[in-house]
Amino acid sequence: MSGITAERVLDTAQRLIQTRGFNGFSYRDIAGEIGIKSASVHYYFPSKADLGVALVSRYRENFAAELEDILDRHTEAAKRLKAFVELFRQTLKSERLCLCGMLGAERDGLPEPVNDQVRAFFELCENWLSEVLKTGRKAGELAFRGNPRNVADQFLSLLEGAMVLAR
Repeated sequence: MSGITAERVLDTAQRLIQTRGFNGFSYRDIAGEIGIKSASVHYYFPSKADLGVALVSRYRENFAAELEDILDRHTEAAKRLKAFVELFRQTLKSERLCLCGMLGAERDGLPEPVNDQVRAFFELCENWLSEVLKTGRKAGELAFRGNPRNVADQFLSLLEGAMVLAR
């Protein structure tokens, strides 16, 4: 089995989690969709926790690259925030929810290493948003009350919740 197959396993697992949740699929589902044996899925990801950790880590790294791209493409805080929202809108447009939003809703039933990765994703988003808000306020581009970190947390929570309701 090749690295391409491992990527296909991750891609399929991501889609299944974003539409059904972590506990809504099995290795057999993944294997059936990509035409391999369940044992082949276990070869790369011995446990579902291993699969979850690898998947959320990849998702977070890709999202971090998107956030860096937003900073490179836009200098105004409002445009950066709009581009951030657009990342979520595109996910919803594909009939999916944010991977970590979906996993966050299931946190009590997830292995702790997966929860750690989900927390790291939200920390990444909150730190990025907080910095954009702080910089935007300092430049006179944004006006809001309160601590940028708290506003970032509220902004992200509203965005994740809106995705669930829109679905």
